[in-house]
Amino acid sequence: MVDYRLTQEDKERVAMLAVVEKNGLKLFSLKEMERLRELVERKDYSYSRKADRAKTKLLNKINVAIYEKEEGRQGI
Repeated sequence: MVDYRLTQEDKERVAMLAVVEKNGLKLFSLKEMERLRELVERKDYSYSRKADRAKTKLLNKINVAIYEKEEGRQGI
């Protein structure tokens, strides 16, 4: 039997992704972006090829945003 209850991390990830969907990554601090990257990396989307590709694209965007924040650039 599979447990479908949402964990605290699931709730945090969903809330952060809702902000990203609405406003992009510009509202997040460096620490928040690193946390989002960690949460997204942990989630397994292998059941859906489309979801897995979306995860990869999002991780790429997060990594670029983190790099730009660290370097003091703005392109987000």
